[in-house]
Amino acid sequence: MTLAENTFIGEYTYSVDSKGRLNIPSRFRKSLSKNDNNTFVITKGLDPCIWVYPLSEWLKIENNLRNLSSVKNINRTFVRHTTRYASPSTYDKQGRVSLTPSLIEYATIDKEVLIIGAIRKIEIWNPAKLKEVDQENLKIEQDSYDELADKITL
Repeated sequence: MTLAENTFIGEYTYSVDSKGRLNIPSRFRKSLSKNDNNTFVITKGLDPCIWVYPLSEWLKIENNLRNLSSVKNINRTFVRHTTRYASPSTYDKQGRVSLTPSLIEYATIDKEVLIIGAIRKIEIWNPAKLKEVDQENLKIEQDSYDELADKITL
């Protein structure tokens, strides 16, 4: 079975090297669209993690951000938060991308990371931080999950 282009699922454990480079799992690299030119856009997540978008997915986000009015403070703040830490990274022959020091600091990454497929993007987590977030998310009411599940055909 083959997944659709730019679809990412699963969880992998990898290490960040001393230069801030991280290997993207080959399964994720293989699912990139040809239009992405082996390039991801890497930015700060809304959770304490790093978000990694295929270039073509990022261009959709960028287009939506362009449509927000810069007259409203909330829009300016959101655009700034979303784009400030964003940088394109084309993976090298070993499948590695470069993470900026500010993103590594934001996500409290040391060496070991969890790389998680989140359908249209990839998330990079400090394993201990993800465990904390998962514990906090256990407090979400079952009714909220049920309401969301009603929107998805299983």
